[in-house]
Amino acid sequence: MLTKLYGSAVFGISAVTITIEVHIALGIGYHLVGMPDNAVKESHYRIAAALLNNGYRIPGKKITINMAPAALKKEGAAYDLTLAFGILLASSQLKGVDSKDYLIMGELSLDGSILPVKGVLAMAIQALEEGFKGIVIPKENEAEAGLIVGIAIIGVSHLTEVVHFFSHASHQLSFSSHQASNHNIKGEGLKDQKSLSGLTNKPSLCFSDVKGQEGIKRAMEVAAAGGHNILLIGPPGAGKTMISKRLPSILPEMNFQEALETTKIHSVAGILETHGLLCQRPFRSPHHSISDVALVGGGSFPQPGEISLAHNGVLFLDELPEFKKGVLEVLRQPLEDRKITISRAKYTISYPASFMLVASMNPSPSGHFSQQNTLYDSNAQEAQRYVSKISGPLLDRIDIQLEVQAVSYEKLSDTSFSETSAVILERVQKSRDIQLKRFKTIEGVFHNAQMDVNEIQAFCVLNDESQLIIKAAMKRLRFSARAYSRIIKVARTIADLEGTIDIQSVHIAEAIQYRTMDRNTY
Repeated sequence: MLTKLYGSAVFGISAVTITIEVHIALGIGYHLVGMPDNAVKESHYRIAAALLNNGYRIPGKKITINMAPAALKKEGAAYDLTLAFGILLASSQLKGVDSKDYLIMGELSLDGSILPVKGVLAMAIQALEEGFKGIVIPKENEAEAGLIVGIAIIGVSHLTEVVHFFSHASHQLSFSSHQASNHNIKGEGLKDQKSLSGLTNKPSLCFSDVKGQEGIKRAMEVAAAGGHNILLIGPPGAGKTMISKRLPSILPEMNFQEALETTKIHSVAGILETHGLLCQRPFRSPHHSISDVALVGGGSFPQPGEISLAHNGVLFLDELPEFKKGVLEVLRQPLEDRKITISRAKYTISYPASFMLVASMNPSPSGHFSQQNTLYDSNAQEAQRYVSKISGPLLDRIDIQLEVQAVSYEKLSDTSFSETSAVILERVQKSRDIQLKRFKTIEGVFHNAQMDVNEIQAFCVLNDESQLIIKAAMKRLRFSARAYSRIIKVARTIADLEGTIDIQSVHIAEAIQYRTMDRNTY
């Protein structure tokens, strides 16, 4: 007897329907075809034990299972439930059951318990778009899939619950009212963001905790307003890390589509800890020992890397020169393209990677450098060697590069009021609103850092005085063409923060001041 069921495979951050055909005929053997990996092949043992422990059996006949499309590799144990249920149907241990309108996924334990799987949000969206009535998934993934409306979400914790669901027609009918009339995921297929988000609370860290460093706070505000990459250079204890970790507190909440995309990435990676959309922008801070694969993604079983997990948020690299040079160099392409394409012998896959790069570093191996050459200072050659670990092309892609000075005793002991993150966020939000209005007709551009040459020409017209200033700076500091365009983008953001339509010379001057590494200070 032949039966047909449907599962799902996650590819990138999207899902693809997998058609699973189970055929039982005279003979012996268990044949699983359609490019399954070892984990899928091993499902035979888990399925046999789970069926036996729940009063069912593996028929003593020839079982052939085909997983189509055969060109797509099937990975992991998430197909256990689909295969087990298919065997029950094909062997007539369950009769009068129709599962063609449901997508079924879940990992089986030996006693029939159903374990959670990765990428359920992407699977639920795919099931809705392809017209399935519902999706049968592990109970632990139910809240994640429940973000999608217009489709029945059936959370199950045991194999017997799946049998019970499909064996009772009246039970299925209770879900029929949730079937989608519109399979387009633009917002109407999603539940309300605020009511479901597990991260609606603002970050607990606040800029009012930072003593002094007003210039650095200003640079952080500019970076947050325009989505610009930023590098802080300074001695240990100057507050580089402290300030960087407070950046999320002045970033606006994600819009609906950003929240959905970010949540999908975390779901695919299997690290979604909330029961709703991620509304707070991600903040990822990997250790400097990270490998290039862990940073950009990939591997034998493709997974999003840190740059994709930081999508729509912040990637913080503390002690930048301590990262391996090869690891830093792989950042160049995603910083420019805002996505990462990974090509291997067996697959080519793309992940979104639109993040703010925030980095910090000491100016030398000792952490100190000055022209006075005091006891604790490194000499010029040591400092130059240390800084040269970061290539010029990578530095070019960092819009704001700023020196952080040590905080004086007077500043540290000052008890006067310091501006809170909430106040700064207000200004940042106003600036972002201006940018959203400016770019509303341009696809894929939401803030100034994302502008290309055409947008710069359209929205960043310089007056004569501004042109003279930037011309003199380029002649003296030998800016590259990329550095030139990034200075103009930063100036555009500063103008937006000031509420001015045109870029003024003072905005250009401030943006040039944010190019510390171009001045050959180290």
